[in-house]
Amino acid sequence: MGPLERLRKEWFILGIVLVIAVARLEPGVGVKGGPLKPEITITYIAVSAIFFNSGLSLKTEELTSALMHVKLHLFVQIFTLVFFPTAIWVFLQLLSITPINEWLLKGLQTVGCMPPPVSSAVILTKAVGGNEITLKIFLCPVFVYEMAAAIFNSAFGSFLGIVITPLLLLLFLGSSSSVPFTSIFSQLFMTVVVPLIIGQIVRRYIKDWLERKKPPFGAISSCVLLMIIYTTFCDTFANPNIDLDKFSLIIIVFIIFSVQMSFMFLTFLFSTRNNSTFTPADTVAIVFCSTHKSLTLGIPMLKIVFAGYEHLSLISVPLLIYHPAQILLGSLLVPTIKSWMVSRQKALKLTRQPKAPVKV
Repeated sequence: MGPLERLRKEWFILGIVLVIAVARLEPGVGVKGGPLKPEITITYIAVSAIFFNSGLSLKTEELTSALMHVKLHLFVQIFTLVFFPTAIWVFLQLLSITPINEWLLKGLQTVGCMPPPVSSAVILTKAVGGNEITLKIFLCPVFVYEMAAAIFNSAFGSFLGIVITPLLLLLFLGSSSSVPFTSIFSQLFMTVVVPLIIGQIVRRYIKDWLERKKPPFGAISSCVLLMIIYTTFCDTFANPNIDLDKFSLIIIVFIIFSVQMSFMFLTFLFSTRNNSTFTPADTVAIVFCSTHKSLTLGIPMLKIVFAGYEHLSLISVPLLIYHPAQILLGSLLVPTIKSWMVSRQKALKLTRQPKAPVKV
């Protein structure tokens, strides 16, 4: 892959670095009360646009094929929204006695509270199952089912996250915002739930056009998300009281990669144990969907729950690191997991073949 192709593929991660750099150079543009008026354009318009776009692009009509596998869905959602944040909370009790920046540690807790993304987990699951040889050798329906399971868990997790993630944030961190609890959920409803439902309704009427034109939903949401990240860091750099030491940042990066690798290994071990009923295709969906976290839902959610809070950008940093880290780790592991899945499926196919009768 050439440098230009790599740049085109990773444009969003580069965009995050660029908007943070621009915010550092000129924070006054995107600060609250500044020319961009982020208290209106970001808090209401941008966040609503992201979730309207999500509602418009979400193919809920394709999820019915995955509804019956209740055990897989329960495992993914319980691991993502119960075990993950609880384990991070226990881990942070140990880290609280270290000199690591306390707001970055709070940011790690917010990562644990986030639902799975609708995009990266599905893309990596597809990359593992999408090998043409795999499809020809065995069970094309397995790939279809595996993808359906990944899509269902990511989409369903995002829906759950609209309600559960704010509750988890308030449970583990408390509300550091001056906004009342009821106002937080009313704003979430108006800027998240309503646009999502409207997007789904509009999709019903223009479904054929969407299938023909295939609008770049992901790119649109990513561009809006970059605006949100930009204004968040404008508030940070405009505040002289906020300081981020390099030691804490390096340690947080190390912790994030360690947590991801540990949880991916844990989900793999659990789903492949001897008495497990999960298939290799299930395992692939479990490994990616259980350990990935949504930046698209997470940043707007933090913006609402911690509205006006001066340390919001520091709390957001671990999630901004977690996003490229999960894509990088997932991409590196795709060949290994694909090789395991192919060999495992072949072995299962051989064991299911009837044995030839022994000639006397």
